[in-house]
Amino acid sequence: MAESLLLPLVRGVAGKAADALVQTVTRMCGLEDDRETLERHLLAVQCKLANAEGRSQSNAYLRSWMEKLKAVAYEADDVLDDFQYEGLRREARIGKSTSRKMLGYVTRHSPLLFRFAMSRKLKGVLDQIRGLAEEMNRFSLEDSINREERQHTWRQTHSKLDESTKMFGRGDDKKGVVKLLLDQQDQQKV
Repeated sequence: MAESLLLPLVRGVAGKAADALVQTVTRMCGLEDDRETLERHLLAVQCKLANAEGRSQSNAYLRSWMEKLKAVAYEADDVLDDFQYEGLRREARIGKSTSRKMLGYVTRHSPLLFRFAMSRKLKGVLDQIRGLAEEMNRFSLEDSINREERQHTWRQTHSKLDESTKMFGRGDDKKGVVKLLLDQQDQQKV
């Protein structure tokens, strides 16, 4: 049950890592490369997570890996929330005087202190995600994208019929639908 909530969590954290405000703040702090790496790793994990959730019922090691991934995803979410908060805080202070901006470098909201603290947090989360991604590759999980394509190949249908095949019983229905569409052609209620 708890595993079923992991895919939306990872998808949400990857979306937050791609957020424009987070991108701006990480770029200002010089952490853009780490943010991009985090986003790529989360997307890679997301691709294989559907397969992992199915196999976790019978594999205790995979289940414990997923619990660790959930904890790290929450940690990454908290770090990205901090970046969003800092971006909003800086946007709110844009209109302040230059003396207040200079005082900001020595107070507890110092951009230098923020950059230092967030660099450590982001690198810590990134190291954990890297380790989990390496572990994930040992499970030989399939990509959920490839698996979905393979699952639904039998559902493909063809609408082209052989010219010699005659259809019976639908002529009146066809005439009725064509008449209905042509009568409403001037109206915009098709």
